[in-house]
Amino acid sequence: MARPKAKRVGQQDPVKVDSKRYKMEFENDKVRVLRISYGSHEESVMHGHPAGLAVFLTDGHFKFTYPTGKTEEVTGKAGQAMWFEVTDHLPENLSDKSFEAIYVELKA
Repeated sequence: MARPKAKRVGQQDPVKVDSKRYKMEFENDKVRVLRISYGSHEESVMHGHPAGLAVFLTDGHFKFTYPTGKTEEVTGKAGQAMWFEVTDHLPENLSDKSFEAIYVELKA
């Protein structure tokens, strides 16, 4: 049986384009679970995520740059869960500390 693919906006899979920061921890036909790790002031590349839930393992302060050039700052505390819609973005850790989260991507 073929696994359904996660719905992406059009950009690259973060596990493929930034394997230093995005590691797949689990996958089945319903979800894909990623571990996200950034060093202080690290920046990724433009990539996409399907809708999903992020669970902050550490405090985080990020700037997301979207394909349109618009930017948005996102902050979260360790233990906080945050919902994200389908998106393409380029994340940058604005903190002097490293960051870690779990992201649960929903599949169609």
